[in-house]
Amino acid sequence: MRLTTKGRYAVTAMLDLAIHAQQGPVSLNDISGRQGISLSYLEQLFAKLRRNGLVASVRGPGGGYRLSRESAQINVADIVDAVNESMDATRCNRRGDCQDGQPCLTHHLWLDLSDQIHDFLSGITLSGLIEREEIRLIAERQGQSGSNRIQAVEETEQESQAQSA
Repeated sequence: MRLTTKGRYAVTAMLDLAIHAQQGPVSLNDISGRQGISLSYLEQLFAKLRRNGLVASVRGPGGGYRLSRESAQINVADIVDAVNESMDATRCNRRGDCQDGQPCLTHHLWLDLSDQIHDFLSGITLSGLIEREEIRLIAERQGQSGSNRIQAVEETEQESQAQSA
C-alpha cells in the first residue's frame, strides 16, 4: 500500500496552512512557492478540502484559506479522506471478491492493515505535527516561520485546550 501524491500534497499543504494560521488567510500561491506544489493542483485539492469542511476560503485583498477548525481538531486521516485518497491495502477495494468473486486467503489481513493505518493517521493532528522538532527545523529552513510563528500556534492551541477543559 502506498499513499499517493494527492494524499501527501494535501497533508503538506494543510500543515503549511496550520503553521501560517496566525498570519491570517494564506494564499495558495504562497503555499505553492514554499512547498513546490503546482498552483492548479493545490486548487483541486483545496476544493475538496473545502467541501469536506477542513478549510474555508476568504475572498478579497489579503484573502486565501484558513483552517475551518483548530489544528488540534484536524487529523491526518481527515485530510487524506477528504481528498478521496484510499488507505486500502486490499487489492479488491474491500469488496471481498479478490479471488474468483470470493475473499482471497489474505483478505482479512489486508483489511486489518488498512484499519490500523487509518487508526494511526487518525491519532496524528496538525498541531501534533507542528510540535515536532524536525517539522520546526524544516519550516525554518523553508523560511516559513521561524520559531515565533510556530510558538504562537502552539500557545493558541494550548489556550483553546485549557478553555475546553
